[in-house]
Amino acid sequence: MPVAGYEISTDTARVDRELVHEFLSKDAYWARGIPRAVVDRCIENSLCFGVYRGDEQVGFARVVTDRAAIAYLGDVFIVPGHRGRGLGKWLVATVMEHPDLQGLRRFMLGTEDAHSLYERFGFRAPDHPERMMEIATPYDSQED
Repeated sequence: MPVAGYEISTDTARVDRELVHEFLSKDAYWARGIPRAVVDRCIENSLCFGVYRGDEQVGFARVVTDRAAIAYLGDVFIVPGHRGRGLGKWLVATVMEHPDLQGLRRFMLGTEDAHSLYERFGFRAPDHPERMMEIATPYDSQED
């Protein structure tokens, strides 16, 4: 499923943190207004996947996980100029095939508009949503 001319890397040293912050803080409905310092901590403490065309980063995803029982997939995006080439599908497939993410009891994510993308990889609504809880604090109410 690789896309010619592109590569995916888990090397966090390659992540263009400015690009990731720019996209998340301005274009991502789930992270609008996220401070740069929070993005940096997210990258440092997650298993990150970057999509690259040469030295240019064009996509990103990260997984928060203990690498044994649970994982959360988040911040998945392909920048607009590179969409429509199958990069998002390849990125999610690469995440799902990563050796550290095999045999997990629970793999979660949240999405507003990409259900069909994630369903092809086995994601579905929780069997018991009444058991799920969260604390949600918007970024604009937090101090950096």
